[in-house]
Amino acid sequence: MARRGKKKGRPISGWLILDKPVGMGSTEAVSKIKWLFQAEKAGHAGTLDPLASGMLPIALGEATKTVPYVQDGAKIYRFTVAWGQERSTDDLEGPVTKESDLRPSQAQVLALLPKYTGVIMQTPPQFSAIKIAGERAYDLARDGATVDIPAREIEIGRLDVVEHGADHTVFEVECGKGTYVRALARDMGRDMGCFGHISELRRVEVEPFTAEDFVTIAELEAARFGVQDEDSTTDVTDATEAADTTEAVDKVEVPIDFDAIDALLVDTSAALDCLPQIAISDDAATKVRLGNPVIIRGRDAPVVAEEACATARGKLVAIGAIEQGMFKPKRVFAG
Repeated sequence: MARRGKKKGRPISGWLILDKPVGMGSTEAVSKIKWLFQAEKAGHAGTLDPLASGMLPIALGEATKTVPYVQDGAKIYRFTVAWGQERSTDDLEGPVTKESDLRPSQAQVLALLPKYTGVIMQTPPQFSAIKIAGERAYDLARDGATVDIPAREIEIGRLDVVEHGADHTVFEVECGKGTYVRALARDMGRDMGCFGHISELRRVEVEPFTAEDFVTIAELEAARFGVQDEDSTTDVTDATEAADTTEAVDKVEVPIDFDAIDALLVDTSAALDCLPQIAISDDAATKVRLGNPVIIRGRDAPVVAEEACATARGKLVAIGAIEQGMFKPKRVFAG
């Protein structure tokens, strides 16, 4: 029987709320963060296109167990739609497929907003991660195929005009899971007969995180390597580009200051603010971590809950259900 290899990296846990720069893919960003923290495990809560910037929540260690709760959270995007052209990718990356000399007035744009607010049906872009017969739509589109993607229900909490120009409009949208902002630009352009595509896109919030939680790559490198000036930043960037994975860490001789970089993490439990919170004793926490149910004490403790979060001394213990006054763990976190 083959022996399991020893895990590589540190058992560090928490959320890193990255301010992803334009040009960096989500998978590339996760690899970079995993390397900087030398973490055993890392994953993101919702893809952000390379041409988009902004909030990419990255979970390390035990925080990866809470990714679904962040993925389901509301998101806020600030985006610019350039009018007059539709593109194959619905953003600047693809070639122009349709053109028009028409340009909408601000009144026309404002009049259209109610149609795109509330629960609506949306057809994802041809270049999207939607799976069609087991294959990603963007892979099929790159091969020249026209994919029949069914429309699906999404929810738009609000859609506001921030600025309107002669050939563009800046919007801010608050939306639910599964919304494609590129498709909003495409559909609004078609409705007004002028066509449109995304020329700039930034994700500014992913519930429960806000812009106050943002951390940039430069701030991470400064904390990780003790960078003090611009020349040092260049040296560190060269080093990190030479080692994108945990396996390559030993090949790059750079100073280490994990205390400074670890301080930039948001606690794992922050992702579970949406759940009822119950405090349990240390003895109860030990039982829960072994998979055993425990009686919930306290006058204000809920009697029934499909999902709840149990903590001991403020530290996350488990996610579980409350039935007849008992907490039954479903997902346990290391102590």
